[in-house]
Amino acid sequence: MDETTVREPREGGRAARELLVAGTPVASYVWEPDLPATDSPRPYLHPVRTLAGTPVTEFRPDDHVHHLGVSLAVSDVGAVNFWGGRTFVRDQGATWLDDHGHQRHDAFEDLGEGGGDGFREALTWIGPDGATVAREERTVLTRPVTGTARAGGTEAREQAGAWALDFSFALTVKEPLEIKSSACKGRPGAGYGGFFWRAPKRSADIAVFTAEAEGEADVHGSLTPWLALVSDAWSLVFVQAGAVDPWFVRVAEYPGVGPALAWDRPLAVADTLRRRVVTVVADGRLDRAAAAKLAAEAAGEATGAPADPAGAAP
Repeated sequence: MDETTVREPREGGRAARELLVAGTPVASYVWEPDLPATDSPRPYLHPVRTLAGTPVTEFRPDDHVHHLGVSLAVSDVGAVNFWGGRTFVRDQGATWLDDHGHQRHDAFEDLGEGGGDGFREALTWIGPDGATVAREERTVLTRPVTGTARAGGTEAREQAGAWALDFSFALTVKEPLEIKSSACKGRPGAGYGGFFWRAPKRSADIAVFTAEAEGEADVHGSLTPWLALVSDAWSLVFVQAGAVDPWFVRVAEYPGVGPALAWDRPLAVADTLRRRVVTVVADGRLDRAAAAKLAAEAAGEATGAPADPAGAAP
């Protein structure tokens, strides 16, 4: 991979690059973050916006300063904290430990076609002692969404109101290890860890649903290919392309969504872990039928998308 020459300063980081959809800026990818070690510094997407310009991410909110828009974050990778904040210790609770790692950007390879944008990135996951824990190949792509769906009671062509973020990764460990969540250590329901999207807390009337269920209590921990998080101003439809992990969901405390790699038991990784999530970003509030249609389209596009390191393998 050739090292990128893009070095534009951004709030919260020393270097970032803009991602476009049909010429419209939709996201900033900060690949050299300027963060304290306790945030487990890592590349992140923020701000992410709808095509109309409405923000759909939140960065370092007061309730969880280690939430960084959209990022790949795991609380325990071989006993190293790549999530940020305190570490949950069995029979002790959330505890500050000197266990924070960071993800180092190594190189970019530009990708993107058909009105979209994107890149393939090489990263190294490094522990607090400076040792390499894993190496990652990540692919981030944006593309227009076509088709027809209903948002806010109005039927419209979705290429005018929606786009998709295709995020995949292949994480290769230096030696066999276990990925754990706080739930694995005794904190019920705290299975977070993996691709994670922190949405804006102040958005009006936030709701969450899948094809089968509605509401945080029923959706949290569900095993289903897609999930929608919606507000009056925006909608996010998350699609797991390939392996399906339980959904970690928060709405009442804060709006956040992500597939949980280690929901309630450790995930053993001997070589390479691969995952892929496609997120449709739309203006307005989508209903279940519209979200399902966009989810099906996103899944179909993912199947036909150019090959990437994560593919659709578990």
